[in-house]
Amino acid sequence: MKLSGLPVGLALMAWLLPAQAQVTVQVVLEQEQFLVGESIPAAVHITNLSGRTLRFGNHPEWLTFSVESRDGFIVVKNSEVPVLGEFTLESSKVAIRRVDLGPHFALGRFGRYSVAATVQVAEWGAQLTSKPVHFDIIRGARLWSQEFGVPSAAGAPDEPPEVRRYTLQQANYLNSQIRLYLRLTDAAESRVFKVFPLGQMRSVSKPEPQLDRECNLHLLYQDDARSFNYTVVNPDGQITLRQTYDLVNTRPRLKMDAQGAISVVGGVRRVAATDIPAPKRDEPVRLPPAE
Repeated sequence: MKLSGLPVGLALMAWLLPAQAQVTVQVVLEQEQFLVGESIPAAVHITNLSGRTLRFGNHPEWLTFSVESRDGFIVVKNSEVPVLGEFTLESSKVAIRRVDLGPHFALGRFGRYSVAATVQVAEWGAQLTSKPVHFDIIRGARLWSQEFGVPSAAGAPDEPPEVRRYTLQQANYLNSQIRLYLRLTDAAESRVFKVFPLGQMRSVSKPEPQLDRECNLHLLYQDDARSFNYTVVNPDGQITLRQTYDLVNTRPRLKMDAQGAISVVGGVRRVAATDIPAPKRDEPVRLPPAE
C-alpha cells in the first residue's frame, strides 16, 4: 500500500475515519420516564457496515456508559455496568446488548438525564460513542402503603420478623397513560428492594389491595373499561399470579375466607397471554368462585 507521502499516522487516521463511520452505536430505552429506584432497561445496538468482521467483549470495559444530569448536578457512578461475553460481529450485522442502568448510577433525584454508550473497537484502537438519549426520573403519587412482617422460613429460630413495606404508586406519563407501580422497601423506606410497574390503570379506578396470612399482596385494579387485573406479589417482590377478569353481570372484587385465603369473586375470568403462570394450551375460561 502506497501512502503517497503522507506520514504513517495521518494515513492510518485517513483510513480509520471512514471505516469508523460505518460502525454505529445507538442506545434505546424502553420508556422515557422512570420512578426513583425503578430498573432502567437499555439496549445498545452496534451496527457493523465496515466490510470487516469485528470482535467485541474481549476486555471488561469494552462497553461503558455515562449518565449526565440536564439540571447541572453530577451523577455518581456506583459501579461499571457489567456486559460479559466475547463475540464477533460480521459486516452488515447488528448486535444488541441489554443492560439495567439503574443499580449502577445514583439516580435518586427527580429531573432530566441523558445516557450515552461508548464501545471500544480493538482492531482499530478506537472508541465510538453514541448520541445521548434523554430520560426523566419522575415523582409517583402514593395511593396506599402497608407495613408487614416477612414470614420466617421453616425451621428458622423464633425471632422478631423483618418488617417491610408495600407501597402502591401512580405515575402519569407524557402520553396521558397512568401506570400503577409497586414499591417494596424496609419499614422506614430507606432501603429499596424493588420498584416495578404492575400495569396500566384507568384514571377513574381505585386499586383494591389486601394481604393474606402469608403477607402476600393481592391486588385487583381496573385496567380497561370492562377489564380488571388481579396480581399477587410475595414478600420478596416476585409476581406469583396474574389473571384477567371481565366485568360481566357483576364487578370483580376480592374476598377473604375464614382461613385467610383471598380470591376474586364476581366477573368472569378471561385467559390471557399475560397470565402468570402462563396459560396452558387450549385452557378454557373458568368462572371465579361463587359469592
